[in-house]
Amino acid sequence: MIRRFMAGFMAGRYGGDQLNLFLMALYLTLYVIFLFTRLLVFEVLALALITVSIFRSLSRNLERRRAENNRFMQAVRPVVRRWNTFRARTQDREHRYFKCPNCGQKMRVPRGKGRITVHCRSCGAVFEEKS
Repeated sequence: MIRRFMAGFMAGRYGGDQLNLFLMALYLTLYVIFLFTRLLVFEVLALALITVSIFRSLSRNLERRRAENNRFMQAVRPVVRRWNTFRARTQDREHRYFKCPNCGQKMRVPRGKGRITVHCRSCGAVFEEKS
């Protein structure tokens, strides 16, 4: 019964997305900081964030909310890409990563091969690297 009511209530409304998740996480962070510091500015910022998040979820202006989320995702994409690359590199125990000293191209070599001669595919530089 409640599920049917909520489905009817949310019909035609935007709902949640990545920007809303970010706003909720930021809200929780600011509210925890407020609980420890008791500074009113953190509570006001937290309440403003949760208000914006609820407004976005209940909004019927779907195109505008999608555009906001797309702008947010474009702004966050470089950070997410770096994080994913960092995480993949730290979990990869079979390779060693480094940059070409000439052009800065990122490369990887197998670990445990000693000192090896590496040829850069971008600029053609040849150099020695420890694996």
